Amino acid sequence: MSSDEAPRGPEDREPERAPEPETAAEHAGEGVGGDMPETPAHADEADASADSDESEESVEPSPEAKPEPALSGRQRLAAALWPPRVNRAQLVVALLLFALGLGVAFQVRANTTQNQIRGARQDDLVRILDEVDARQQRLDQERTQLQQSLTQLQTSSNQAKEAQAQIQLKEQQLGVLAGTVAATGPGVTLTIKDPGGNVQAAMLLNTLEELRAAGAEAVQINNVRVVAGTWFSDANRGTVTISGTTVSEPYVFTAIGNPQDLDTALNIPGGVVQSVASDKGTATVKRSQSLDVTALIPLSTPDYAHTTHP
Repeated sequence: MSSDEAPRGPEDREPERAPEPETAAEHAGEGVGGDMPETPAHADEADASADSDESEESVEPSPEAKPEPALSGRQRLAAALWPPRVNRAQLVVALLLFALGLGVAFQVRANTTQNQIRGARQDDLVRILDEVDARQQRLDQERTQLQQSLTQLQTSSNQAKEAQAQIQLKEQQLGVLAGTVAATGPGVTLTIKDPGGNVQAAMLLNTLEELRAAGAEAVQINNVRVVAGTWFSDANRGTVTISGTTVSEPYVFTAIGNPQDLDTALNIPGGVVQSVASDKGTATVKRSQSLDVTALIPLSTPDYAHTTHP
């Protein structure tokens, strides 16, 4: 210490000032932009190690969990559709839609049948009308005969004898239909000439159906009796097989029935006569008041079927 500097006494020292209180602005400045209090280094290291442990735990999968295999498109679709999740409202809607579809189907079917009749040609409508009229007449005649038979049975004094006569008459009628007995009566003769051999079995079958629809009760083609079980097949050109018997042209149909109805059915527009002409053949129809159907079908005894007694 130099000699110039003399020690100061207590009185020579400047009085110490009390620290001024920090204002709110200065406190706020220190909190926002001022220096933050330093955190210990070991605290930062601890936080970093904790974060790294958490990230490792979140990234690393558990050894027990297994990754699920990826599903294909079909598998996802199947999983979405099955098992079905149907509630009550969906079931009611499904039933209503089913009923609506069923009604539409019936309506379409009815409209289709009506459209077929509406779209038919005039020739087809005439043929259908003639067939319906002929069938109605046959049914009326059969009803009249049955009523007469019933009346005779009820009013006859000897009912047993009358019943026996009715049975014999019915037997003869069934024999005519079965082809086991000869038949005679009015009808028509249809002759089909086919020099080119274009008429086939289908044409003969259609002709037979036209005759039956017009009321033919007994039919014979050449020397073959035609019944319900008769079948047709094509043979050589100009020949047709009928139930195993080969017949050649000209094909002669002898049909017993109402001559007027049979003639009309064969000559209607688009009928048998015109169809044969379109195949370069000729078909002629001749009415007659007395025709004979003499071809017979041998009566065979059934091997398995037997009559039953009440």
